Amino acid sequence: MTYPVKLACLKCGQANRVPAEKLASSPKCGTCGVGLISDKVAELNPTSLAKAAKLDDMPLIVDFWAPWCGPCRQMAPDFAKAAIALKGRARFAKVNTQDFPAVSQKNNIRGIPALILFQGGKEIARLTGARPTRDIVAFVQQKTKKPA
Repeated sequence: MTYPVKLACLKCGQANRVPAEKLASSPKCGTCGVGLISDKVAELNPTSLAKAAKLDDMPLIVDFWAPWCGPCRQMAPDFAKAAIALKGRARFAKVNTQDFPAVSQKNNIRGIPALILFQGGKEIARLTGARPTRDIVAFVQQKTKKPA
């Protein structure tokens, strides 16, 4: 018997329970119909970040960035490639710290780009500075409770 995996919809914030064996079959949010597992990087607002960080059983890695930040823009393609490489094993999102400065304060962001890995309702690791795809993938795989 497998246990359901809790995932917050990254669009509407609704809590969803997905049987572990169904994660590979593109489950959708029961409320808004958006896919819960994607190889794309989702853009979060403070509300959706708070819900996903608190609720998700699957690792959630969030890139805190700003449009004026050169290293942030440089790392964006690598972050997107890491999302493709870890599809179904981790979810990838980003938060624009220029649009949501309170999120930076709440998460103690001192410099960007900053990656924070959430799982099981808490922060489990963080990584600062622009990183290539292989470093992002290795970071997620090494720091998650279940192998990603």
